[in-house]
Amino acid sequence: MRASGILMPISSLPSPYGIGTMGAAARSFVDFLVKSGQAYWQILPVCPTSYGDSPYQSFSTFAGNPYFIDLDDLAKQGLLLPEEYASIDWECAPDCINYGVMYEKRYAVLRCAAKRLLAKPGADYRRFVKKNDFWLPDYALFMALKDAHNGACWLEWEEPLRRREPAALAAARQQYADDVAFWQAVQFMFYSQWRALKHYANQQEIRIIGDLPIYVALDSVDVWSCPQEFQLDENLLPTEVAGCPPDGFSATGQLWGNPLFDWDSMAKTGYAWWVRRIKHMCSIYDVVRIDHFRGFAGYYAIPYGEATARNGRWREGPGYALFAAIKKKLGSPRIIAEDLGFLTEDVTALLKQCGYPGMKVLEFAFDSRDGGDYRPHSYPTNCVAYTGTHDNEPVQGWFATADKTDTDRAVEYLNLTKKEGYHWGMMRGVWASTADLAVVQAQDVLGLGHESRMNTPSTLGGNWCWRALPGAFTPALAQKLNHLMELYGRLPAEAAPEDATQDPADSPSV
Repeated sequence: MRASGILMPISSLPSPYGIGTMGAAARSFVDFLVKSGQAYWQILPVCPTSYGDSPYQSFSTFAGNPYFIDLDDLAKQGLLLPEEYASIDWECAPDCINYGVMYEKRYAVLRCAAKRLLAKPGADYRRFVKKNDFWLPDYALFMALKDAHNGACWLEWEEPLRRREPAALAAARQQYADDVAFWQAVQFMFYSQWRALKHYANQQEIRIIGDLPIYVALDSVDVWSCPQEFQLDENLLPTEVAGCPPDGFSATGQLWGNPLFDWDSMAKTGYAWWVRRIKHMCSIYDVVRIDHFRGFAGYYAIPYGEATARNGRWREGPGYALFAAIKKKLGSPRIIAEDLGFLTEDVTALLKQCGYPGMKVLEFAFDSRDGGDYRPHSYPTNCVAYTGTHDNEPVQGWFATADKTDTDRAVEYLNLTKKEGYHWGMMRGVWASTADLAVVQAQDVLGLGHESRMNTPSTLGGNWCWRALPGAFTPALAQKLNHLMELYGRLPAEAAPEDATQDPADSPSV
């Protein structure tokens, strides 16, 4: 079952319209994956980004990112005219996203498309709205209200709206009916294009690995609509928030600020909220990577209002009870557990009980600050091996910024040479490992450095911006990768990837 894949965020695809989309460039990347002998395309969360532009801080766990809607494909459907978007200056370099301009200019274009869609909504639109009524009406109203309050957090809204008093909600739905319809139309456009892209990939035996953040943002429809699922006080403010303790990478820890789940309350409903969430993710992805898996065994809780993560404490998570509930309702969905960071025996035991593959990051194998053993000779077969993730430097960036003692150890262990290219040698390390699945960053395939790093944890500004240049994924590069996949026994024919559990033509509903 050996296979290989490439981590490439949709936002990072080449595009003349400021950000990667689900259009021609995405289909071209699928073609590249096929020609290069890959079986998987791993992406980052596709949910809408909020403050800081992070896909891990979203307004909704169920909605899709409007920026990823391809404008050319909308024009082919008759929902846009070329003159409504082709001449817009997105004010960004070809290899970088300007999120501020995206926010200012993209929605005006999407409103033109939505107006035409809503003028004659077809049966497929009505079917989508009906099938997704468990999240779509609340999301559309939430976004309409945010617009009406100039983007203010829902905690700053009028008290009747904060507390979702039925009369206030009914009045708001009537007052902002046009905006609510717009946000519903946007989601229909997103998921229509997503279904088409996933179908295109699956037809060519490319499976998509999606990413599920464990936590949701405080300023999200998820917390506003379901406050009972979170640890909130009588004023709807968090009592404690999520993060990580101080370690070798950060002297003050990481303060994420997400509200924590009320696991006791969730247990009383059979973890219905989580079951619904996982079911939805399994309907839109072939495989789901769950971020911060260790938080289900034990999670780090920081008092709300703290400036750093220093004064947090560990609390017990739901453990296997959550995944037993998921298995009971959904069977055995294909899940990858992100088990990086500070691991304890309870995390290891939970991962073993679930049977999910964990993650091994090659850069960590030589990082003197990390206590884990991530050297390829120690990998179990049931794992996913990475050169690095979106939170790591690309290989070339790592060699330029890491301690020389660490990089020298990597050179020695993998017999790296500048002639081959250190990035090729590091990728060779994960491809040659016993891991069932090996995934490398697109930046490593392209031999890029620090300038292409996707995210530096616990920092604001300059993250989530990198894009590949047009024409970067060449036929020669695909041929080279294909040869290496054959050499290391990772061609799809040898890997025999499983069929998708969900008909990609189906509506993404639960």
